[in-house]
Amino acid sequence: MESYDFLFVSAIILLSTKVFGILSERVHMPQVVGALTVGIILGPSCFNVLHETDFLLKSAEIGVILLMFQAGLDTEFEELKKNGKASFIIALIGVILPFIGGTIVYLLFFRDSQMTSTDLLKGCFIGVILTATSVSISVETLKEMGKLKGKVGTSILGAAIIDDILGIIVLTIITGVTSPNQGGVIWVLLKIALFFVFIGICTLIIHKTLKRFPNIYPTGKRRTAIYSIAFCLIMAYCSEVFFGVADITGAYFAGLILCNTGEIRNYVVRRISIASYMFFTPIFFASIGMKTVLSGMTQSLLLFSIVLLIVAILSKVAGCGLGAKLCGYTNNEALSVGIGMVSRGEVALIVAQKGSQAGLISQDMFPAVIFVVIITVLLTPILLKVQMK
Repeated sequence: MESYDFLFVSAIILLSTKVFGILSERVHMPQVVGALTVGIILGPSCFNVLHETDFLLKSAEIGVILLMFQAGLDTEFEELKKNGKASFIIALIGVILPFIGGTIVYLLFFRDSQMTSTDLLKGCFIGVILTATSVSISVETLKEMGKLKGKVGTSILGAAIIDDILGIIVLTIITGVTSPNQGGVIWVLLKIALFFVFIGICTLIIHKTLKRFPNIYPTGKRRTAIYSIAFCLIMAYCSEVFFGVADITGAYFAGLILCNTGEIRNYVVRRISIASYMFFTPIFFASIGMKTVLSGMTQSLLLFSIVLLIVAILSKVAGCGLGAKLCGYTNNEALSVGIGMVSRGEVALIVAQKGSQAGLISQDMFPAVIFVVIITVLLTPILLKVQMK
């Protein structure tokens, strides 16, 4: 018999995330904090009412794709070009410090008396997890505060995209060492380079087409929003399937390609915001909280998790903040950028899953990773709002 539980579960998530979002606003916190709290309270860690299903996983994935597409559409391209160099420097230092910090923490806790190459690889993989930045949390917070289009918001977005690419390169190298027969490091690096060529070709085609045939993409017509969502999903699919780059990166670049289309951009943003806000985005944020399962936490693993959390926060704030400072940002701006890059979110969970598949992360290590991810996700919007006031 076909189950219709997904309808009831969806209703619970939508109602509870809205109620908790309003409560969060009452205590001067971003609504996203309430949505994340719902997932933790109703998920496996507390009342065990909500469970991950294929429907929720797919809906959450669409939610984060639409969120990143909106972030791309909301990006001021001229500001991004102006801050491109700064974003790269911020991302580079923001990858190096967490990678070193995560590796050292793992080796201090879990290496054998005589450190082996396997210990080093496992430590490096924990470092790779800490390099990942989930900008979607910061994007939602900055949107609520009206700061997404400013210098800090644009820098965080640009640095997070570059951060993911650098993280993928490091991930590729490490997994290539453990699985040399699965495509090889050089081949995957080539695919990443081809991804940027693909983005350039798509940009050229879209802008040439819009310039030559302006009526094909009319302002104020519903088909314009449908074309845009289809383009976003195709870009997300191509980036993940053909180039091995995260689908959210493809979605962001899809929005970036369309961000200079004037009134068309404004119309698409309004239409997509409705679908995203009404259904997909609440499910995405609740699903992050639902991933928390802390039943396997031992005392030593809890201590490791706390130390790893401290390193995860400080390394991003210090690394990205230092990068921003080197690029001439003020102390407040540099600190805001550093805090905005703290959240790990779904990107770190995806990396952890790949580590598990490669045999570099045991199932016992997952509670520690999830603990770090959830706490950074919860802390980032709170700290960002306090800092940017």
